[in-house]
Amino acid sequence: MRRTWTIIGVADVARSLGWYQSLFGQPATAPAHSYFGQVLDEDGTVLLCLHQWGAHDHPTLASPEPATPGNGLLLFFRVDDFGATLARARDLVPALEEEPGLGPGTGTMEFALRDPDGYYVMVSAADP
Repeated sequence: MRRTWTIIGVADVARSLGWYQSLFGQPATAPAHSYFGQVLDEDGTVLLCLHQWGAHDHPTLASPEPATPGNGLLLFFRVDDFGATLARARDLVPALEEEPGLGPGTGTMEFALRDPDGYYVMVSAADP
């Protein structure tokens, strides 16, 4: 296996794509389709896929109604520019879910916030 493509259901693909691109300091781009987009690293690596709720017959992407979006899922990203990402995160949300602190599992600084669809997003420094 080379890598996974995590796909989450979202209400508005363009809005979510713009939110994640802002968080990670990436240039704004339009999604490939109104119902599907990808957050890409500068080398083209897929970081996250965004799929509009109910756009296709995927049973777990039909609707956010049966469960709270993000239940049982933690989106965890490691970044090289932790301080800059933290500053952008503070501009995107009224309050962080977890203020910056040392992560016991990674031994690096990390913080958490919610995305526009309610997913829990953990951001961790790539290096101690």
